[in-house]
Amino acid sequence: MYKNLMATLCAFALFFTSTLAQTAGPSKTPLKVGFVYVTPRLPVGWVHQHELGRLALEQTMQKQGLQVQTGFVENVSEGADAERVIRDMAQQGYGLIFTPSFGYMEPTMKVAAEFPEVKFESITGYKTAANVSTANARYYEGRFLAGIAAARVSKTGIAGYVAGFPIPEVIQGINAFTLGMQSVNPKAQVKLIWINAWFDPVREREAAITLMNQKADVLAFHTGSDAVMVAAQERGKMAIAYHSDMRRVAPQAQLLAITHHWGNYYSQRAAAVINGTWQSTQTWGGVREGMIKVEAFGPRLPKRVQAEVLRLQRALAKGGLQPFTGPVFDNQDGVVLARGQTMTDEQILKMRFLVRGVIGSLP
Repeated sequence: MYKNLMATLCAFALFFTSTLAQTAGPSKTPLKVGFVYVTPRLPVGWVHQHELGRLALEQTMQKQGLQVQTGFVENVSEGADAERVIRDMAQQGYGLIFTPSFGYMEPTMKVAAEFPEVKFESITGYKTAANVSTANARYYEGRFLAGIAAARVSKTGIAGYVAGFPIPEVIQGINAFTLGMQSVNPKAQVKLIWINAWFDPVREREAAITLMNQKADVLAFHTGSDAVMVAAQERGKMAIAYHSDMRRVAPQAQLLAITHHWGNYYSQRAAAVINGTWQSTQTWGGVREGMIKVEAFGPRLPKRVQAEVLRLQRALAKGGLQPFTGPVFDNQDGVVLARGQTMTDEQILKMRFLVRGVIGSLP
């Protein structure tokens, strides 16, 4: 009889525990979300936009009643240092880790294989795994619009472009900017300097000055600081801000800013982890998705050009404007795209040429 009573009590306890687990709802333990930043946190730039995304994630989760705890490590170089930091975050119990730099892709993949229970988001990378998603933005859409604005105000028909590394994302921007200029001025040229760094304010500034000395009266850049904008302001030239609005340091030089926005994406991915619906995905959003915007117009861009750019931005959002539409030639006079053809996403993602009108080469 004693054995039967104990068996009954054990069965009841198991049933009660199981029922409680099923009705308790989501865990009250906050999801730890980590961010790895390739430069210091600055008032503007690439990392600044991702920092805004982190803060937006916290605010959105709070409004939704979802508990998160975010953390970050800044100024982490790509390679072995990044791998160490990412692994350390995984070991500290971070359940979701964002790694927003192309050079973080391989370290992310390596650490992800060691921590299959942790979710990783490789921002600007292209490799995925069961616990690794990728996301990037169609920066080239904003570049095309910026090229149109630049050509409307350039007196020399020559723009300068300071670029970091020759990855497809950067090449897309150079080409789209050039094609945008040439849609207004077919003879427009874009002089290109590679600095082989994402963040080197001294070299960014030196490259900007060199380009201005070569008759470039409008500058664009794909690097991490505001050095190009500051140089343009000092020399009385014009420039396209990238990542962030940079009128604070270049109030007269800035024509417009191409900004990117990560808050919605980061919030959605964190909520998916908390709700148990997270899956490995590949996201590539642009103007339509609100990830890319052309905004923050400066005083030297005429109102009529501002209106033109905003109209074309709406057309991009609706799919009525495609920057990479033929005919497109490379700067060796080879045919890349025939008249009437539109480049596919696969072709854009693998872009490895410079269009006609770009004065420079791929390393």
